[in-house]
Amino acid sequence: MAKKSSIEKNKHRAKLVMQYAARRKKLKAAAEDRAASAEDRFAARLKLAELPRNSAPSRLRNRCEISGRPRGFIGKMKMSRIAVRELGARGLIPGLVKSSW
Repeated sequence: MAKKSSIEKNKHRAKLVMQYAARRKKLKAAAEDRAASAEDRFAARLKLAELPRNSAPSRLRNRCEISGRPRGFIGKMKMSRIAVRELGARGLIPGLVKSSW
C-alpha cells in the first residue's frame, strides 16, 4: 500500500488539472498561434507560467485504484500488476483466466 499522502497529493493534482484544463488549453493555443504578434504570444506564455505547477497534466502519476501503487500500472484496468494478479486469481475480473501450458 502506498503512502496515503502520496495518493492524496495525486488526487489533488488531478482535481487541479481538471479545474485549469480549459484555461491552460486557451493559453497554449494563444502562445502557439503564429498569426499573433510576438508580444501577445509572450504574454500568453507568461500567463501560462503563472498557473499552478500542479495543474499541468504531465505532473499526474498513474496509480493503482486499489493499492495506490505507482509502478507496474496497467492502464486498461487502472490497477497495478499485483492487484490484477490477486483479483484474477480469485476470479473477480471477468474474462481474465490464469494461463497454463
